[in-house]
Amino acid sequence: MTTVLVVDDELSIRRMLGYMLGKTDYTVLMASDGKEALEKLATNSVNVLLLDVAMPNMDGITLLRHLRAMPDYKTLPVIMLMASSDETKRAKALDAGANIFLNKLIRPSELLAAIDRSVQKTG
Repeated sequence: MTTVLVVDDELSIRRMLGYMLGKTDYTVLMASDGKEALEKLATNSVNVLLLDVAMPNMDGITLLRHLRAMPDYKTLPVIMLMASSDETKRAKALDAGANIFLNKLIRPSELLAAIDRSVQKTG
């Protein structure tokens, strides 16, 4: 069973992604910020992380850098969710270790394909 952790500070985005993923065989966990994401990762086995770039307290890039410094998360597939095509943020996320970039307003089929590709690469 594939477990996906969705990390986004916007409740509407978490609900939308949860709805899309809820129609699959994935187990879906939710976190509203980087701190909560770290708590979920500490207590759950996660196969893919859907991570918002822009969040208060600990943004997605900071969380990603923190995770990549930890041995257990060096190879965790991370799909960055971006509301804009800000090339500076994209470059920082890539440098921090992001695997895939998706627009937040993605079609369900594209999201599921990106998750499947990420899981296959690590499995």
